Amino acid sequence: MAKAGMPGGFNLGGMGDILKQAQDLQKRMLKLQDEMKERVVEGSAGGGMVTAQVNGRQELLSVKISKEVVDPNDVSMLEDLVVAAVNQGLKKAAELSKKELGKLTGGMPVPGLF
Repeated sequence: MAKAGMPGGFNLGGMGDILKQAQDLQKRMLKLQDEMKERVVEGSAGGGMVTAQVNGRQELLSVKISKEVVDPNDVSMLEDLVVAAVNQGLKKAAELSKKELGKLTGGMPVPGLF
């Protein structure tokens, strides 16, 4: 039996609660996005000879290259190490974001957020 109020039995009070929860979740997500700027992970390659720091927003912050790995006769190896370190850092940052967002949403995926 439909309740009085809205057609179909919708309760405006319940809808208001849902909207408030959605707004609260949106505020917490925005706060998390800001916090993720400050969270830093590191990827490395070549036994730590090349490292890349990436924040939780998947932004590359820095790349460090050890002198020992710089060989003018083998630039392609250095390029490969940089790519590997950056990709590892980006993967770690994505996993961190997914983990933190999962805590916030109870595991429910939110497409396009991070």
